[in-house]
Amino acid sequence: MTSRESHLVELVDEAGTAIGSATVAEAHQAPGRLHRAFSVFLIDDQDRVLLQQRAAVKTRFPLRWGNSCCGHPEPGEPVTVAAVRRLGEELGVGGVPLAEAGVHSYFAEDPLTGRVEKEYDHVLVGRLPISTRFRPDPAEIARLLWVSVPDLQERLAGDPGSYAPWLTGVTDQLVSYLSRVVPERSGGR
Repeated sequence: MTSRESHLVELVDEAGTAIGSATVAEAHQAPGRLHRAFSVFLIDDQDRVLLQQRAAVKTRFPLRWGNSCCGHPEPGEPVTVAAVRRLGEELGVGGVPLAEAGVHSYFAEDPLTGRVEKEYDHVLVGRLPISTRFRPDPAEIARLLWVSVPDLQERLAGDPGSYAPWLTGVTDQLVSYLSRVVPERSGGR
């Protein structure tokens, strides 16, 4: 078991209330145990979102494209604190202010590894200047790609098998969030 697989995650009920803990490995073994997670979208000055292709060594959905960063808070840890830590570990960026866009609960089975995802997933959004330099951890990330949100939606519809199974749901949360905040930020652009 890798060190990440032995970390504790917070088990939750359908409403997101903490009910216990389990290791990452235990929570992701079939039939899965519902646990708290987060999915971060980083957005640049051109309103593009950063996607990452998951590394080949990932135990769940390797080499599929996902949002900028994912992870699990430790039991009792604030989601945004855990997400900022993971942004540093995975992408080499720190201090990104994050806003919560919503929650996406889902279940998915990985046919390649036999692992499952059963997550109460907090969708977080952060803005970065286009000049930001990343230092992706090759054990986590194979490649990075900036895309517009409409381009991402077209890609998901056209080739869903190339993307992590949660990406459509978290993208829907992102779109809903942006429809609420972008007019305030940009005067209805």
